[in-house]
Amino acid sequence: MATITLKGNEIHTNGELPPVGSQAPDFHLVDKDLNDVHLADFKGKKKLLNIVPSLDTPVCATSTKKFNDFAAGRDDVVMLVISADLPFAMARFCGAEGVDKVVPLSMMRSRNFAKDYGVLIEDGPLAGITARAIVVIDENDKVVYTELVPEIAQEPDYDRALAAL
Repeated sequence: MATITLKGNEIHTNGELPPVGSQAPDFHLVDKDLNDVHLADFKGKKKLLNIVPSLDTPVCATSTKKFNDFAAGRDDVVMLVISADLPFAMARFCGAEGVDKVVPLSMMRSRNFAKDYGVLIEDGPLAGITARAIVVIDENDKVVYTELVPEIAQEPDYDRALAAL
């Protein structure tokens, strides 16, 4: 269990992020077309998982747009934004904001992703959705970088995450 804060108030996740050097846990998420998506669908590519509570918040929107800008022209990298938002809402956000390089993925069918990656918030007003975190996975599905953002209202460390790619 990890402790983070929401506007200074302590809340807790169900576990810890996967350790650097470990095999990334598989996942079952849903894309904007309601297709099931798994880690293996991105085989051979470097992956940045931008795990956010909801795209309907300023910090989540900002991080998604920043990672989208970085992804332009990078064929060896896939940027995933993962949240509890419905795929329809995620697609609407991406369309309205011109986000076309980030792949939005929803936990609508299962919270196992959040549990397996240790980011499921267990208490407080955001219980049941994810903490803000970054996980970078190499082309062989090994975890090479993680960041659990200590305060949900804070942006991740973009420079360190991008350097890990």
